[in-house]
Amino acid sequence: MGDKANAHPGAAGRATAADRPASVRNVVLVGHCGSGKTTLVEALALTAGAVNRAGRVEDGGTVSDYDEIEHRQQRSVQLSLVPVTFDGIKVNLLDTPGYADFVGELRAGLRAADAALFVVSAADGVDGSTRMVWEECAAVGMPRAIVVTHLEAARADFEEMTRICADAFGADDPDAVLPLYLPIRGPEGPDGHAPVTGLTGLLSRTLFDYSFGERKESEPDEGRLAAMEEARNRLIEGIIAESEDETLMDRYLGGEQIDVKTLIDDLERAVARGAFFPVLAAAPAAEGARQGLGTVELLELVTRGFPTPLEREAPLVTTVDGRPRELKPCDPEGPLVAEVVKTSSDPYVGRVSLVRVFSGTLHPDETVHVSGHGLADRGHEDHDVDERVGALSAPFGKQQRPLTHCIAGDLACVAKLGRAETGDTLSAKDDPLLMEPWQMPDPLLPLAIRAHSKADEDKLSQGLGRLVAEDPTMRLEHNQHTHQVVLWCLGEAHADVALERLRSRYGVQVDVVPHQVSLRETFAAKSAGRGRHVKQSGGHGQYAVCEIEVEPLPGGSGIEFVDRVVGGSVPRQFIPSVEKGVRAQAAKGVAAGHPLVDVRITLLDGKAHSVDSSDAAFQTAGALALREAAADARIHLLEPVAEVSVLVGDEYVGPVMSDLSGRRGRVLGTEQTSGSRTLVRAEVPEIEIGRYAVDLRSLSHGTARFHRAYARHEPMPPQVAEKVRQRAEAG
Repeated sequence: MGDKANAHPGAAGRATAADRPASVRNVVLVGHCGSGKTTLVEALALTAGAVNRAGRVEDGGTVSDYDEIEHRQQRSVQLSLVPVTFDGIKVNLLDTPGYADFVGELRAGLRAADAALFVVSAADGVDGSTRMVWEECAAVGMPRAIVVTHLEAARADFEEMTRICADAFGADDPDAVLPLYLPIRGPEGPDGHAPVTGLTGLLSRTLFDYSFGERKESEPDEGRLAAMEEARNRLIEGIIAESEDETLMDRYLGGEQIDVKTLIDDLERAVARGAFFPVLAAAPAAEGARQGLGTVELLELVTRGFPTPLEREAPLVTTVDGRPRELKPCDPEGPLVAEVVKTSSDPYVGRVSLVRVFSGTLHPDETVHVSGHGLADRGHEDHDVDERVGALSAPFGKQQRPLTHCIAGDLACVAKLGRAETGDTLSAKDDPLLMEPWQMPDPLLPLAIRAHSKADEDKLSQGLGRLVAEDPTMRLEHNQHTHQVVLWCLGEAHADVALERLRSRYGVQVDVVPHQVSLRETFAAKSAGRGRHVKQSGGHGQYAVCEIEVEPLPGGSGIEFVDRVVGGSVPRQFIPSVEKGVRAQAAKGVAAGHPLVDVRITLLDGKAHSVDSSDAAFQTAGALALREAAADARIHLLEPVAEVSVLVGDEYVGPVMSDLSGRRGRVLGTEQTSGSRTLVRAEVPEIEIGRYAVDLRSLSHGTARFHRAYARHEPMPPQVAEKVRQRAEAG
């Protein structure tokens, strides 16, 4: 790592196709919005020699020149890849959005990476959502390191941040979260703040000075050596505690001076297997400088301490019919297995797929098999097709650098895969395979939309189809009961980006309308009705009379029609006509325009005319009879009730339960889970949780998650039902 490296960015260059998995590192950057991830990526790219002194890509364009929506919103909204080369190693830096609405992009980045850099701002600390992602990485054993940014902020304290990180990330072993370097501050400025100008390596006892725009090494003075001794000893003990050499601790405690190279080798092995989590500091370079503070040390950690793709266990692979398939880990000569981790549309080249290759080697212009997971419940078209791969390239901002191939363990952009969607598997056309999908968050915020004009209506379906193909965390619903088009999103920012992409990328303007839940109606008690349809206006007349009785049934019974006509008062051929008319009216509703359910409708009697009775006449009479029965009865308005499960930190359990009760919810119970969290289970009317995804995030400071599932329809309280009826009448 930094303490033993003599690599210089002059040996670095622009990213090319990797020739062996051992020369690749896939790293995802994780952190809250504003922590400085994108700025750090730019700084690392500058240090790696990927950009020139002006901060521009050698091919043209800027490092951070990603999506136009990101420029307008001034934040990352999608996963971005910046590949750089340092000391002969290709490093794929995966920059993820920090805002909770775009957690789907974060999950895709975690899938594509083999290690994670957690970016923490010295000005803001560690938020709850970042801790939750850390726990996700811990659950799968992903190696991690921590980078402290914004050291230039007033009152920024690196030592205090390392303690905060140890508390937040080292719950099981605080001594496994320790700094490798200590910042050096220069003279105080007029504002009383002393800027960070360099770092001191704890293991090597070397001073790295960045004050002149490029790292210079020197020996620290005796005073600085004495000041760092306590931190150095603690770091050595932390490394030895994770060493695979069980004799090392006894030798150290016995007074033996452990060789620095031995310590660094043990440190790298501990980091690679996810047992030790070093804390580093980094800052962007000043204008005109070649290197940002701490970026060389960080690249050394990535290239020497993080695992290669060979050390990662590949996700489960099966044949398309579900039979398990054993594959050698990360074998460039093995059968092709690659996964689409990101899909986007480019106005010039069309659909572009970011692909991680797990086995085999992907080449341009070859035909591959595309296997989808059939996300029909999210509005995705099921597909299982052969497609021809277009050009392969390595992205850098808006530039695309052509690649001759992409081996197992590497990432590349693939053009012209017209049917491939995020999460799909690419494999050989004569050996189709399917990878187990990664977990995607459920979109729980409904956005009801309609086309702004006739021209927009013609393009809406195609635009929505492309939108959900790019983003599997969106779900498209065509509600057959409310006749609304609903785009389910993760939050308001997610919804805003969806609308912006529809408008700017696909030329579709839509209007947002109030979301409607699927209400129902039913009879509260038994009632009777008579339908009389008699008309004579010259020519063939219309004559039909029927008498019915309506009685309520248990929930979920639907509509039951019973014929109890005796004596032929309603001819047999017209009884189905009465049923058809009754069911048609039930579908339209009898009170507020919502479908009638859970009743038994019994045809008791009626009258017919030998000439003027007809199928149409008895359909009309059946509908009239049902409306008359409803006019004399008390009609219940039924609302859908959802089963809601909220996973929340113990400190927020009280407010969450109080909030659920305020939404007419019934708390069914709580269950203690790991990590000082509680699972709260409740039943809540769906009409009360339309914006719960937004409200819960605010209530829990972004640390809670919830799941909802339809339970049943049940009667709405009279005062609430009256308001719904009034709105229906006004509309």
